[in-house]
Amino acid sequence: MNRVQRVAGPIALVAAALVAVVASLAFGGGSAPLALSDPGPAVRWGLPIAKMFVDLSSAGTIGALLLSLFALSPKKPEFDKAIDVAAASAAVMTIASGIVTVLSFSDATGTPLAATQDFSNQFIQFISQIALGQAWLITTLAAAVVTVLCFAVRSQGWLVLVAVLAVGSLVPIALQGHAAGTSGHNLAISALGLHIVAAAVWIGGLLTLVLIRNSLDRERLPIVLSRYSSFALMCFVIVGFSGYLSAELRVGTWSALLTPYGVLVIGKATVLVVLGLFGVLQRRWLIARLQTSAGRGPFWLMVTAELAFMGLASGIAAALARTATPVQQVPTGTTPAEILTGQPLPPPETLWRLIVGANVDPIWLLVCVFGLFFYLAGVWRLHRRGDKWPIGRTLSWIGGMLVLAYITSGGLAVYVDYLFSAHMAMHMVLTMLVPLLLVPGAPVTLAARAIKRRTDGSRGGREWILLIVHSRYAGALANPFVAAVLFAGSLWVFYYSPLFRWSTENHIGHEWMIAHFLVTGYLFVQSLIGIDPVPFRLAWPFRLVLLLGTMVLHAFFGLTIMTASGLFLPDWFGAMGRTWGETPMQDQYLAGGIAWSIGEIPTLALAIIVAVQWSHSDARETKRKDRASDRTGNADIEEYNAMLQRMADRDAARH
Repeated sequence: MNRVQRVAGPIALVAAALVAVVASLAFGGGSAPLALSDPGPAVRWGLPIAKMFVDLSSAGTIGALLLSLFALSPKKPEFDKAIDVAAASAAVMTIASGIVTVLSFSDATGTPLAATQDFSNQFIQFISQIALGQAWLITTLAAAVVTVLCFAVRSQGWLVLVAVLAVGSLVPIALQGHAAGTSGHNLAISALGLHIVAAAVWIGGLLTLVLIRNSLDRERLPIVLSRYSSFALMCFVIVGFSGYLSAELRVGTWSALLTPYGVLVIGKATVLVVLGLFGVLQRRWLIARLQTSAGRGPFWLMVTAELAFMGLASGIAAALARTATPVQQVPTGTTPAEILTGQPLPPPETLWRLIVGANVDPIWLLVCVFGLFFYLAGVWRLHRRGDKWPIGRTLSWIGGMLVLAYITSGGLAVYVDYLFSAHMAMHMVLTMLVPLLLVPGAPVTLAARAIKRRTDGSRGGREWILLIVHSRYAGALANPFVAAVLFAGSLWVFYYSPLFRWSTENHIGHEWMIAHFLVTGYLFVQSLIGIDPVPFRLAWPFRLVLLLGTMVLHAFFGLTIMTASGLFLPDWFGAMGRTWGETPMQDQYLAGGIAWSIGEIPTLALAIIVAVQWSHSDARETKRKDRASDRTGNADIEEYNAMLQRMADRDAARH
């Protein structure tokens, strides 16, 4: 019976996905013959089905790896079984991705499948010179490497890198489909990437639990399931939010929901709601009943049904990628701004538009939402057990997260692609103001106090955070001199290297830029005024010297931009076709002024904070010595006076 229950869930997942993709293709017209250069029914039906298997197998890989890293104990058989699931899933992904690569070539060129030399020659050209072919080749190779590593690596530390590679293998997939051509290109890529990864963790985690169930005894299963449920809840939020953004880009209007594409979106949303109800039932009722034999039967029955609904969602998603969208996905604009960015030129920059405008970056918006939620949850947990947490730290963290949300998704973000000054303002806020607010929040200290300690050998949030903080790499980066070099030196390297162009023209580069300047700023501020522990801190006078040195470099950097005779990225900022605002050179001069003047305001505040902390530190040291003297009856002072007297007596004897 256990064996039947173990295979029932995966069978339900795959069967439901197959039924859903076939039915959705037939309903939405995704399998209809093409008017020109039709590759044949084998390609029209086989491509979305093969992509569906890529989605499911990647889910098995990523879900099993993350479950191993955050929920399972390496001391128990469950850990190795989960890695075996990841290896098998990655192997299936490798084969499915290879099939998709071949079918994508036939679909893109309208060439029917054939075992001929001409077909092979064109296919080689496709994977070596065409972006679509290169993307699927990268995914296939990455899946193959993950397969090998899952067999070779069993250490949790190295498995982190394997998990990162597994998630990275989905990046080319996120660049395909409707997201590649939509006018909301950056938003579409971010939303699709979030959607794919969150769905993979959600589906793959549950699938792994089913496949390793024989390694989980009655006491162990509720513990692991509870940990998985926490991930599933986060994935539900991310999938729902990213799915809404994707649907808004592609459906457009309410009336378009009656189109075949809109109906499929409604169907997928309905399945998501059902899965959410499954999650509520699981967390509120079934986990508590798993300790009894009466609760295990209904639980596994519900898990099988849940996997079947996950299969329905996966099948509909695969068919949606082949279904015509109500909103045209290829930009049709011909203005310079639309050619460069894929978006029309925004209206003139005004204070009001900077305040109320929005250009949502779903990745960083979710980072801010979860950052606020988990921080406040940690404070609440301390409060419930009677521990205190300074309100100033909480307010500082909230302020930092709100500023980060605004700077990445608010009105200023509307103009970042078009104005060098807006780009520089975002940079300065990210690297100087946001860390100045986040660091006093002491998130590591809060996590160490609020998150429950694991005792079964597995690693949760607390264990991973402390492991990272206490690692040699983190210690090296937190060194004040290293942090200062990264903080000030990256300014020059970034703007005077191809990195600036990459971050401006490429969405992935833009996301990297945000993360880089946020992290380097955080490390530098942490080395100066941080509350969280670090391996080494400079004495107070040297902290001020280090800070003044970086201020000079910042000011010199700003002056260099202000006095530059040429335009940074002239074929970008100088080619937008703006008819409002300053000229590109005047705007660049303003950007230099922002780097020089506005950027120095947080630095000045940082200097004041360092001076105040220095003063408080001296005051605390004085009080400590006074208390020590009181406890010893001023013995230390009397001993000091006696020493002075002996020195005076020796001097008198010499004369």
